[in-house]
Amino acid sequence: MEAKLKELKKRLTEVYDLQCAASLLYWDQSTYMPSGGATARGRQTALVEQLAHEKLTDPAVGRLLEELQSYGESLPYDSDDAAILRIARKNYERATKVPSDFMAAMSNHFADTYQVWTQARPANDFSMVEPYLEKTLEYSRRFADYFEYDHIADPLIDYYAEEGLKTETIRALFTDLREQLVPLVKQVTERKPLDDACLRRHFPEQQQWDFGVKVIKQLGYDFQRGRQDKTHHPFMTKFSLGDVRITTRFKENDLGEGLFSTIHEAGHAMYEQGIRMELEGTPLAGGTSSGVHESQSRLWENIVGRSRGFWQHFYPQLQETFPQQLKNVDLDTFYRAINRIEPSLIRTSADELTYNLHVMIRFDLELAMLEGKLAIKDLPEAWRERYKSDLGVFDSGDQDGVLQDVHWHFGPIGGMFQGYTLGNILSAQYYEAALKAHPEIPDQTRQGEFSTLHRWLRENIYQHGAKYGALELTERATGSSLTIDPYMRYLKTKFGELYSL
Repeated sequence: MEAKLKELKKRLTEVYDLQCAASLLYWDQSTYMPSGGATARGRQTALVEQLAHEKLTDPAVGRLLEELQSYGESLPYDSDDAAILRIARKNYERATKVPSDFMAAMSNHFADTYQVWTQARPANDFSMVEPYLEKTLEYSRRFADYFEYDHIADPLIDYYAEEGLKTETIRALFTDLREQLVPLVKQVTERKPLDDACLRRHFPEQQQWDFGVKVIKQLGYDFQRGRQDKTHHPFMTKFSLGDVRITTRFKENDLGEGLFSTIHEAGHAMYEQGIRMELEGTPLAGGTSSGVHESQSRLWENIVGRSRGFWQHFYPQLQETFPQQLKNVDLDTFYRAINRIEPSLIRTSADELTYNLHVMIRFDLELAMLEGKLAIKDLPEAWRERYKSDLGVFDSGDQDGVLQDVHWHFGPIGGMFQGYTLGNILSAQYYEAALKAHPEIPDQTRQGEFSTLHRWLRENIYQHGAKYGALELTERATGSSLTIDPYMRYLKTKFGELYSL
């Protein structure tokens, strides 16, 4: 059995390495690749994805898994080998339902669509991507049809984001959240908005970059095992546990854009850097779900990065970096500015209260598209109507509308967006559990000390990688099932104080 397990691990490492190679190609396309390389890059990524899929679905892998099943069941549940066999079987059974040539063709299409999107968004021209999105919707539906499902989005959610979570469960969770969130948003937005003019001055990009790097180093991002670059739409990617990279973007007239994007992506990266090195090359060497992953970026970006204690430490340094812009701006003014609540068009720069409404709009629209209730040609108008009704904002263009997010232009329609709100919910649940174990964390934050929080996250979340599913991991880390209660307590306390509710 040990020999068979060794052979299985060797095959799984080959799959892992090919997937990392595909990530490297994607990273290059999103950062430094000249536009002339788009066609070849699509072909190359499709080939690598196809090879990875073929290696994973090799009948020899199936035979090894079958022969090792009873052996795996005899191992302690918490052992790495038992988890590798469980996750590998799940991945194999799922992957064998989808033909390799289909996965290659879909990957090639996504690469082509992304390149068109990078031109369509600045041109404010939805018509450029419309035929590509028609094909993306077709691919998304065909992918789902390889599986049995209660709702057509279920296989996409399970495969790409949240194993085991179904559309019905997410809809119910979102309904509960909306019932509590919308009245709070209404209370806050009826008050006079907090002044954020201090963030809208001229902040040279290089100085923003340098300050952001200093911050994430102090939070715990390891530049010996990572790097940062610029891109159209910030993301984190991993080529191994020793090479976890982040990207960001800047606006010289908006200090928050680059700063919080940098902290956000570093949160993702610290999760991957915290996975035990013994899991390298196995199916466990990655985050367990998009929701858990997003919980880490949102925890560091919002719960820590937008807290008063965080800026009690960092604001004097920020003033030193931008003396002309911030010398007459006190800490309280700055703190209120970075926590301004105002409905807006852009999800990635949305405030903490309205952010989830952006996610729910996207989730509802993609379900409507998958169900055949919304045609691609009608998507821009449906988008504008939802923003007008849900957030009270309107823009006739598509650059800051349906073209703003990369997701439908670099992947399937369906399966990803709900992870952002699940991440917000989980971020508060994890942070509350960390505070219960270490009440000194807020005092340490005021001193610029983050090792205790980082260590708790590493021990309870990071180190396990994909060993446990999102729901099981949450139960283990917090002693409670997934719940919106800590998140709503956090929002009501923070914004109740800021807006004197």
